[in-house]
Amino acid sequence: MTTKHTIPSDEDLTAFIDGELTAEEAARIEALVNEDESVAERLEFLARANLPFEQAFASLLSEAPREKLQAMLAAIPAHQSAKSGPAPIFASRRRFLGALAASLVAGIAIDRAVIGIGARFSAKDENSEWRAVVADYISLYTAETYAGPAPGREDQAAQLAGLDEKLGLSLSPEAVSLPGIDFKRALLLQYDGKALAQIAYLDPETGPMALCIVKSDAGSKAPDLESRKGLNVIYWANETHAFMLIGRIPADRMKELGEDVRGRLSA
Repeated sequence: MTTKHTIPSDEDLTAFIDGELTAEEAARIEALVNEDESVAERLEFLARANLPFEQAFASLLSEAPREKLQAMLAAIPAHQSAKSGPAPIFASRRRFLGALAASLVAGIAIDRAVIGIGARFSAKDENSEWRAVVADYISLYTAETYAGPAPGREDQAAQLAGLDEKLGLSLSPEAVSLPGIDFKRALLLQYDGKALAQIAYLDPETGPMALCIVKSDAGSKAPDLESRKGLNVIYWANETHAFMLIGRIPADRMKELGEDVRGRLSA
């Protein structure tokens, strides 16, 4: 007879992420993460939660009774880490979620910046989190997302120029071109307070692709290949930036394209 395990709640998972569980409880959660892919995916989602609370709740925040909000925040006790060392300067995610829920009932929206959440679940490397976020939204793109003619070289150069100042790079249409794949647009996004460049392409056979670049001081990393959300990703880094090329093109071809564009960006 197979014994079904109890799926942990989001509160349990955020407590696990923030190191607030006993050793026994943490071991139970870790075992479930290893056994159940759905639990692992939920943990990863909560761990990299980086939602734009300020924008999402801006209208409510402007109408919030601030005195009541401040009193609520003042009542949240400081979190003492189970690990040795000074207490963290940020409130835990679990306390934030509890405060947010209570605040919404009272008609209050809490801007994430007010509480200053900083704890993060350790990922495989510093740059894996931003790749996961990019994969989440790129997986939603279809060929129709980039319908329409490809811009000419002059328009491409103008769009790329808009990225240069924020990224500290000098990108040209030739440097970011992918053979046989149409350049569609260059966008400036933001991730974790840093500029994120997205250069979008449309492969006639496999659909949308993107070359994404973000500033990074994590050091150089040789190209590596991974799969996220059914997409193939080749990623690498130099001393100042992290790069990823993502799409549904087969892994071998993706590696070739990534090595090619990496060489041109390094020239």
